[in-house]
Amino acid sequence: MKWHTTGEFTPLMLVVNGPEKYKLVASLWEAANMLTACWPIDDGEEYLIAVRACRDAIHGDILAEDAREALIRAADEAGIPVITVVH
Repeated sequence: MKWHTTGEFTPLMLVVNGPEKYKLVASLWEAANMLTACWPIDDGEEYLIAVRACRDAIHGDILAEDAREALIRAADEAGIPVITVVH
């Protein structure tokens, strides 16, 4: 499993409500954690696709960048702004 892979997951920042307004997502684990523990909706089509994409990427069935793209689409669906992190 590739939980903490960061090299192939381009970091991004989610702008969320709450005390920590900005959430850095820099690994598959952080993406999966955001989706399962912190997401404001849990029934959107893009949300479900993103959860599956993270699971598949963790198992090595798809690329981490594909899971990242799914997370971005789920964020758009949930009205969560995304900031691309530049190194």
